[in-house]
Amino acid sequence: MTRPDQVFSAQASELVPFLARTLPFSDLDRPALEALARTCTIDFHPKGTRLLTQGVTPVEHVLLIRSGAVKLFLSREGGPDTLIDYRGEGAAVGALGVIREARASLGAETVEDTFCFKIPGAVFRALIAEHPAIAQYYLHNISENYIERAFSELRRQHADLCAASPLVLFSTRVGDVIRRPPLLIASGRSLREAAAIMVEQGVGSLLVADPRGEAVGIVTDKDLRRAVAEGEPHDAPVEFIMSSPLATIGHREPCFDALLRMMSAQIHHLAVLREGRVAGMVTAHDIMLLQGRSPTSLFREIAGARSLDALHPLAARVPMTVGSLVEEGAKARNITRMVTVMNDLILEKLLTFVQDELGPAPAPFCWLLMGSEGRKEQTFQTDQDNALVYADCADPGEAARCDDYFRRFAQAAIDQLVRCGYPPCPGGMMASNPRWRMPMTRMRDFFEKLVMLPEPEEVLQATIFFDFRPGWGHVALGEALRDHVAVHAARQDVFLRHLARHCLGTRPPLSFFRNILVDKDGAHKDTLNLKTRALTPFVDFARLFALRHGLRETNTFDRLETLKDRSLIPPDLAVEALEAYEFLMQVRLVHQMARIDAGGAPDNHLNPASLSDLEKQTLKETFGVVRSLQTFVREAFSLNVG
Repeated sequence: MTRPDQVFSAQASELVPFLARTLPFSDLDRPALEALARTCTIDFHPKGTRLLTQGVTPVEHVLLIRSGAVKLFLSREGGPDTLIDYRGEGAAVGALGVIREARASLGAETVEDTFCFKIPGAVFRALIAEHPAIAQYYLHNISENYIERAFSELRRQHADLCAASPLVLFSTRVGDVIRRPPLLIASGRSLREAAAIMVEQGVGSLLVADPRGEAVGIVTDKDLRRAVAEGEPHDAPVEFIMSSPLATIGHREPCFDALLRMMSAQIHHLAVLREGRVAGMVTAHDIMLLQGRSPTSLFREIAGARSLDALHPLAARVPMTVGSLVEEGAKARNITRMVTVMNDLILEKLLTFVQDELGPAPAPFCWLLMGSEGRKEQTFQTDQDNALVYADCADPGEAARCDDYFRRFAQAAIDQLVRCGYPPCPGGMMASNPRWRMPMTRMRDFFEKLVMLPEPEEVLQATIFFDFRPGWGHVALGEALRDHVAVHAARQDVFLRHLARHCLGTRPPLSFFRNILVDKDGAHKDTLNLKTRALTPFVDFARLFALRHGLRETNTFDRLETLKDRSLIPPDLAVEALEAYEFLMQVRLVHQMARIDAGGAPDNHLNPASLSDLEKQTLKETFGVVRSLQTFVREAFSLNVG
């Protein structure tokens, strides 16, 4: 006769090791795992077994899948079922229903022969009462389930990418680095008096106050030197040379944001506001003192470059300079913003030098940035995606001069960008290609044809163009084109449906068993292309609904947040998409930094085996968000396919 302890021993030999490697039970100690195993039974369900019926079945057990697969679906009266998720080995079915002691909110059915460990509802509720982390795992959305823990593990696991350093740029508030109250000079006082105060107080700037005592501008020592060089009289009032309006930042903002704002505006001082009033000043030098490897020094070197030859080696230093911030607490969104600021300055300097060599342009023009550059989402591997639009020409002679000049300008710029380390676009989407270099009217006509008479293949090839932003030159030309595209694209249902179908083209790389699908052979065997297989669905989704609703934003984060704030997509879906996208970007950046640190070139081919269990699980959850996005696209555009 078999004793009960023998039955438990046999079950424990199967269940305890399984629980020990399955989130969230893997956080339990051995006695807790054994106690849980004593309460469980093993059930077998043939393919096609209905486990839960939406709104009907009382959820009395948690089913932990040992092998096989289960689909979850939403039933709607009079309509087809909507697939929500597939769950395989290690995933649970019914946890939320048990926690809430409610009926099933989704239907569940096995899609193949399935073995499950069956945890009684009362046991599971007692378990989460004793271990709140398990309840948190199941109750919270993806951002609370995985993201913060996964970010921490990414930083900890890859801490060898740079030396350990304090999180000063992110943990220090701007208000904490104010060294003294603001020094003001009244409007109407002279330049001589301003210089005397600066010398006496040992400062490099003064705030200019209006008659009410409110700070309305700033005068710096650089402004005074320029005034002397230009022959301004010493008794001229300070407001003649002040910079206004005053650039400000809130006292609670992190120093990283202050640094980024100064770099973006190419200024060195910010007034710090506390309760609406200026409490002091913060300078780029103050932040550099916080952390010696601040990108400010490289930014200044780029800004001070006096030739193209001097610019080339500086561009190569951007990845390591900015990349060190990954381990200092920066999330992906901050890193890509910083990369964008650096690259935009390099572009500005480069195009200025090219124009100096070729001479003035025969017509106003704007250099357009497309793709990840246009979205301000550049990482450490960025090829060129650009275009050039110029003002319409008055006659054939002027048109010929413009065509010749901008052909030479674009080719020289592309060549110099290559020398700076930005490879050419494999698809030829660059200003050196006549297709992406044309006068304003032709560029508008191109867009109108694209959205009004769309050919599917042409639309797909040009998707990255819809992310363009003005980069350099006469920005008003680029802004006008952006407005034109936003208005026309929103009106074209056929065009938007082409984009919607394109959104459904990238399947989440998960098998029925929730295993991550990787390349099986070739140069990238056993890897997953993070850009095309993981990130692209989020970019496509945000672009589609931004164009549908006439939004001008190009950044994926900004698009999703605007869509959420205007209630154009469900807020829960937007939050999950934002968190999932940031996590994927973080994984991509850490992977690329590891490649650079090892002496290789950054790429997007990640071997999932290099990730921890938590990172793998989080990665799988982001693919679940992709399924939710694609379900929303199908419903929004009535695409009852696949």
